[in-house]
Amino acid sequence: MTKVAFFEIEDWEEAQVRAALPDAELFFYRRKLDETTPPPRLDFDAAVIFIDSRITLKTLDGFANLRFIATRSTGYDHIDLAACRARNVAVSYVPGYGDHTVAEFAFGLILNLTRKIYCAIDQIKETGTFSLDGLRGADLKGKTIGIVGTGRIGREMVKIAKGFGMNVLAFDQYPNETFSSTQGFSYATFEYLLRHSDIVSLHCPLTPQTRHLVNSGNIKFFKRGAYLINTARGGLVETEALVRALQEGVLAGAGLDVIEEEGETKDELGFLTKEPRPNREDMKTMLENHILMRMPNALVTPHLAFNSQEALERILSTTIENLKGFISGRPVNLVSQ
Repeated sequence: MTKVAFFEIEDWEEAQVRAALPDAELFFYRRKLDETTPPPRLDFDAAVIFIDSRITLKTLDGFANLRFIATRSTGYDHIDLAACRARNVAVSYVPGYGDHTVAEFAFGLILNLTRKIYCAIDQIKETGTFSLDGLRGADLKGKTIGIVGTGRIGREMVKIAKGFGMNVLAFDQYPNETFSSTQGFSYATFEYLLRHSDIVSLHCPLTPQTRHLVNSGNIKFFKRGAYLINTARGGLVETEALVRALQEGVLAGAGLDVIEEEGETKDELGFLTKEPRPNREDMKTMLENHILMRMPNALVTPHLAFNSQEALERILSTTIENLKGFISGRPVNLVSQ
């Protein structure tokens, strides 16, 4: 019987998994899986993880039987694919579960920034003051949004932006000309997009090529007073450059559901005490994250753009299918390693 361990699992998910996989031996853990928190047993054939788990070569130590990891996410940068390949461990992911879910959240951040909704609510709660001083916003209609990445989520962003009456520019290494023609928007170079967009929203994966896509070298190209939205991956943006741009008014604001070195910032004690000790660059980024989280023109949320009940149900359904594929010897949705 296949032994499967689930990590970062909720009660409602456990009930559905038990009903869907009656022929597997199942183990459920509420905590994450990483090299500092190994489970009490290590004889699993498969492990199912979520975004706070970190799979490294050291994490895999002791899992002699492990042959499959299923992440309940579209992104898989929390998994060392080279380490998995070295241990002959296949990895599956969820290709799509909530394109509109994330796009809706991104527009929530945009509206919060441009209409100062959070500031207004905070003012009422903290002071009881109904003054409009400092709370004047801006319309979205007629503004230009630059969408970086026109995959599933990026395409939903285009549709929503059109609904607001916005002009759309897009950048993608592989432009979808058919989609741009039917939706009435243009692709541009990345620099042109930065220079001409009132809002820039990131919707591309984190790869070695896209790491620090927004950086100290190009952040100066942003249209002065623009807004940056990131609901994709924190590593797309160089934190030091972002902090400086917000401080100097190059950017009017930033809406961030993800930040660089996100996992380490969530678990600072584990980060600071791990071996080998954190390097200077990672420590610097963590300190900059704390500055960022306290800046009045930055809205930081805890990586929850995916977090609707409907989206989580779709994630679990796909993950169960991924597991069934592994158990039957016909794996699906594998990450290319």
